[in-house]
Amino acid sequence: MTGRIALTTSAPATVSDVRQRNRSQALRSVILTGETSRAAVARESGLSVASVTNLVSELISEGLVMEAGSVASSGGRPVTLLAPNPAGAYFLGADVGERGVAVELFDLSMTRIDREFRGGREGEPIEAIAADLDEALNALRERNPAAWDRLVGIGLGLPGIVESDADGRQVLYAQSLGWTPIPVADLVSHNMPVFAENGAKTQAMAELWDGAARGVNEALVVLLGRGVGLAIVSNGELARGLNSSAGEWGHVKIVRNGRLCRCGGRGCVEAYLGADAILESWREAGGTFEGSGWGAVGQLVESTDPVAVGVVNEIIDTLGSALGGLVNLTNPERVIIGGWVGLRLMERFASRVQEATRSEALLRPGGQFSLHACHFGGDTVALGAAMMPLEALLAAPRGSQPPMP
Repeated sequence: MTGRIALTTSAPATVSDVRQRNRSQALRSVILTGETSRAAVARESGLSVASVTNLVSELISEGLVMEAGSVASSGGRPVTLLAPNPAGAYFLGADVGERGVAVELFDLSMTRIDREFRGGREGEPIEAIAADLDEALNALRERNPAAWDRLVGIGLGLPGIVESDADGRQVLYAQSLGWTPIPVADLVSHNMPVFAENGAKTQAMAELWDGAARGVNEALVVLLGRGVGLAIVSNGELARGLNSSAGEWGHVKIVRNGRLCRCGGRGCVEAYLGADAILESWREAGGTFEGSGWGAVGQLVESTDPVAVGVVNEIIDTLGSALGGLVNLTNPERVIIGGWVGLRLMERFASRVQEATRSEALLRPGGQFSLHACHFGGDTVALGAAMMPLEALLAAPRGSQPPMP
């Protein structure tokens, strides 16, 4: 066996720790499956049916799980089905960008039940983004007062590096947007638990939960929007680095002294593959178009004009080169592309992006990955952000959930 041997030891798990872990496994299984049985939960978790029966009884009494009818079994006795109680808990997830916020409300089955957008057509200072968040939360609370009584918290998918100190306080560093470092807690004035992570990582959280990365140990989850981000999945978990900035691929230099990037550097991936950079390339080549968002990128990828086709070809080649290097570095099983620019490209050019990536990677790792679009589309960042309060609920001890109204 190679590698270092750990010399430190952790405290032995207590009976309470084990029970809490088992409870979390059971609840996670019910939520992920949507509809299951006590026996199925026992098989999946490795627990005895008796243990699962006790745990499920607790979860039902807390309003988190409910019995949802029965089905016939081969033995003749009907099998009682279990399902998450949608009204048992609620979670907020926010996709925070430089031009506004999209805040989504999810129930315990992780079904989106409401959504509110606030923002504009231009970039906003961080103070305006915080105001957008509060306005969106006010609107959602007004429409969903019952959900607020069972609200666990809000997760924020943010455009920058999110660091946590030893006491759990989080700070956002968004150098590319020119925002000064700001405590994450200052972004939300509402009285609720706030969790935060970089948007590329929350996108990966959703895909790991029940999307294209579920059950995959090694993956790259790419976000292409106005900014360019990456989450690296290694051994089934997100790689975070020393202080959570692992994956800042958008600011890896691919052209020495190349195009000026918003971060202040030159030649960054984002300076060639971010939405503004892509549209500027089209404009410089003589292209004419309206807008600067989803519609404009859609015009580009759907155009048969030779100028637009040439720009798209260059984008695919550049993306393939940048991804090929990552494939060599990380040897993923899957490369998953999301973000609104990435989804536009994957709609029409997925096979070409895969081919371009393989051609820029070494033959062996280049032949070992498959390319996928994000399973949850444009909602992925917000859904992944909502996973953070969901994980807090899963880790919470018995009886700590909000009371049923």
